[in-house]
Amino acid sequence: MSTPPRPVTIRAARPADVPLVLAFIRELAVYERLEDQVVATEADVAAGLFGARPYAEVLLGCLAGEPVGFALFFHNFSTFLGKPGLYLEDLFVRPAARGAGVGRELLARLARLAIERGCGRLDWAVLDWNEPSIGFYRSLGAATLDDWTTFRLSGDALARLARGEWAPAP
Repeated sequence: MSTPPRPVTIRAARPADVPLVLAFIRELAVYERLEDQVVATEADVAAGLFGARPYAEVLLGCLAGEPVGFALFFHNFSTFLGKPGLYLEDLFVRPAARGAGVGRELLARLARLAIERGCGRLDWAVLDWNEPSIGFYRSLGAATLDDWTTFRLSGDALARLARGEWAPAP
C-alpha cells in the first residue's frame, strides 16, 4: 500500500518565524554556494519583514503543517506596463521535501497574489548553472529574459556613488 501524499499548505510568515526564515536564507545560500555572503541577522530580517516599514513578505510552504520551504518577495513597478509587479527574491525548498509540490504551490500562491493585487507580472532571477530550477520554471511556462544583464551596486561601490564619486568610463 502506498503512502498518501502529504498535504501542501502555504501560509504567511509571522514574527515568530523570523529564526526559521533566516535558517531558510542560510540553507539557500549554501545551495547557491554563496554562504559567505549571508550577513543578515534575525534583527535585520525582523525589521525588513515586520518593522515600521516592511520591505518584503514571506510565504512558508508546509508539508503536513511543517515548514519546509519559503518564498521571499516584494513589489516592484513596471513603467512599461504602468502596473506593479511582484519580484521573487528567494525561493527555496529543503532537499528532502523537493518533488512534493511545495515549490509549485508557493509559485501558484504568488501568481494568485500578483493577480489579486493588480500586478502585471511576476519576476525572479536564477543562477545560470541551476539547471534543475531552470527546468522547473520552464515547465511552469516561465520565459527566460536572455537579452537582459543584471547589474548590482553594493558595499564600497554603492557608498562611493552615493557620495558622488565615480571613475571615468574605461
